[in-house]
Amino acid sequence: MTFDLGEDLTAGRMLRRSVRRHRGRVTLGVLVLSLHQATEAAVPVAIGIFVDRAVSTGKLEPLLWCVLMMVALFAVLSNAWKTGARQVVRSIEHETHLVRLEIARRVLDPRGHQTGLRAGELLSIATSDAEKASLIMRAVAMGVSASTALAVSSVALLMVDVPLGVGVLIGVPLLVLGIQALSPLLTRRTSTQQEAIASTTALATDLVNGLRALRGIGAQHNAAERYRRSSQATLQATLRAASTNGLQDGVTTALSGLLLAAVAGVAGWFALNGRISVGELITVVGLAQFVAEPVGTLGYCSQVAAMAKASAGRLASVLGSPALITTGSATALDPAKPLLALDNVTYKTLSAVDLTLQRGELVGVLCYDPRDADALLAVVSGRAPGHEGVMSVGGLAMEELDIDLLRRSVLIEQHDTDLFEGTLRGNLLAGSDDSSRLDSAVAAAAATDVIDGLPGGLDHLMADRGRTLSGGQRQRLGLARALLAEPPVLVLHDPSTAVDAVTEEILAEGLAEVRGVPELATLVLTSSPALLGKMHRVVVIADGAVVAEGLHAELAAADSIYAEVVLR
Repeated sequence: MTFDLGEDLTAGRMLRRSVRRHRGRVTLGVLVLSLHQATEAAVPVAIGIFVDRAVSTGKLEPLLWCVLMMVALFAVLSNAWKTGARQVVRSIEHETHLVRLEIARRVLDPRGHQTGLRAGELLSIATSDAEKASLIMRAVAMGVSASTALAVSSVALLMVDVPLGVGVLIGVPLLVLGIQALSPLLTRRTSTQQEAIASTTALATDLVNGLRALRGIGAQHNAAERYRRSSQATLQATLRAASTNGLQDGVTTALSGLLLAAVAGVAGWFALNGRISVGELITVVGLAQFVAEPVGTLGYCSQVAAMAKASAGRLASVLGSPALITTGSATALDPAKPLLALDNVTYKTLSAVDLTLQRGELVGVLCYDPRDADALLAVVSGRAPGHEGVMSVGGLAMEELDIDLLRRSVLIEQHDTDLFEGTLRGNLLAGSDDSSRLDSAVAAAAATDVIDGLPGGLDHLMADRGRTLSGGQRQRLGLARALLAEPPVLVLHDPSTAVDAVTEEILAEGLAEVRGVPELATLVLTSSPALLGKMHRVVVIADGAVVAEGLHAELAAADSIYAEVVLR
């Protein structure tokens, strides 16, 4: 069972689904663990019988039967625990795996998500919270088996002496209710702890990724202080959650000890008065002492359930988050319409922007304010929920396009390129087996020298995020990968900010050659004169609106502000 995007999910629904989709294993685990607890509760009863029937009488035959009974009890007891625990653990591990896959699918969904969470927070949810939420099955199995142990113990006590049994039947539920009173506080503090851990993890991820830049501007000490404060806040949240756990453990131990003392005291008094036998006294004391274990287990289950509920709530916030992009079912573009068109688009700093990208065109966009470029990129990529106006691809509004068609039609290549572990060839081909255009795409991106300089060339093994390469090398390899994909609409954002002027000129010529064909269209957000000079036309955006349009040379000659921006 999976959930739909934007579905109203709650922690309770997540937990119920976890138990329901592993109900076979969980049911078997509950039954076998309950058998284990029932046989464990039967051990004091067997010892009492052993004393009354064999030790007190001195007869050999009852002694042998009692020994055989104890052997059978312990054989069932140990094997039942092993079998039941295995089923529960398998259920937990399978559920953790399934939830992690769901989180990964949700995060990687091309329609995006509106969680507002950073990569480190999502990583924490996919690992720690997925594991903790799955522990609800342990809480259920152990809770039911502990309840079985209490029921068997109470029945045995009633058979020995009714008042003793009634006392336990009244005292145990009151004890459990007292333990449960702390569960809401534990849930809140556990949730706060998990949020703090996720926030600190996200901050650590951001700082590690930007460490080189931080060192470059001398801000590493400020960054370290920021992480120290975040880590300290996480420590405090963890200590508060741990203190609540400790309080619940202490209350459970104290109350169960008081119950044990009360039952043992009354049973001893009854034995002195001859109301119960020595064997029955041993049974009562043994059962009273044993009752402390399932009561403690119920307290532990309460803690686990509180922790699972807190984590399930965080999982639900991701799995139930609405998509950024609304898509339709259209599976073909209109060849007579522009490949990309923005009609009266308003979003953030943009105000009523009109922009058309015809087939075969290379269009440059110069934004005087970088915020306008970011807003335009968000609109074109479909990650601008709530924008006004219409963005269409091939004559169809983005909301009407099938998601697969949209992904094949529009490719956004950011200036901050992501490379992955694996071979350089695998990074460039991105899963495709067609390498016939590989050399030409690499040459067009001015990346031939990058590949030639790496040991192994295209078979060179890349480090995570390509961190062993310079920023300019990563940019060029990212551009080569985008050119190889050959999408109808390619949107580039500052593809040459980290390369020198000579390389930038080669890159601009290669881009114009590869993309300047009738069936393709390219939009380049840049202030590079080399790139703008190769565009068929340049659109200038100032204060969120289109203020000029024309050839680069004409705009540079006629507009002093334009010339200053591109030449500085």
